[in-house]
Amino acid sequence: MAVRLSQQLDTNGFPIAREWERASAIRFLHDWRGNNSDPQRQTETRVLWTERELYLRFCCRYRSIDVHGDSDHNGRRDYLWERDVAEVFLQPDRFGKKYYKEFEVSPNGQWLDLDITPQGLHHIASGMRSLVNLDESNQQWVAELAIPMAALASSFDPAQTWRVNFFRCEGIDPYRFYGAWRPTGTPTPNFHVPEAFGSLRFVGSVL
Repeated sequence: MAVRLSQQLDTNGFPIAREWERASAIRFLHDWRGNNSDPQRQTETRVLWTERELYLRFCCRYRSIDVHGDSDHNGRRDYLWERDVAEVFLQPDRFGKKYYKEFEVSPNGQWLDLDITPQGLHHIASGMRSLVNLDESNQQWVAELAIPMAALASSFDPAQTWRVNFFRCEGIDPYRFYGAWRPTGTPTPNFHVPEAFGSLRFVGSVL
């Protein structure tokens, strides 16, 4: 459930702490099959919205950190999913199960935004902004994303329910962890199963 933002943004252009507390917490700590729960790899996600932007917050407990050492000058990194990431797949428009958006962020602030279609993945210039804080003493990293609604839907309608799934990758094979909010149930790790997506509803009055 996404909750309507009621306060002004902070100086970094992200929701203040008490706004995030208004949003329902979505938590998962199992793998992509719904097995092997690991509290030390729990992911908590919260979602806020305005007509202009969608805001997501990932709070990720971790056992280890493995990230890419290089990226584009703006922090964008192809193949980000090969290292530690938190991910969201969003399907705002019901024009085909195989069409959706993918957004990723890593513990060191690298990011990736993609269009997913039956023909494959495509780079997009979504205008997404991100802010990441790594708390090594508590083995937790927190990432906030701000995604322009214009990059998600041609005409945003808060009365429309979107399809969504949240994911997490951590570690190095053979001990790599592939977490999913809504398990995909595939024999090997695979997040690209839109049939398994859950629902995202928008609540709160429009100001």
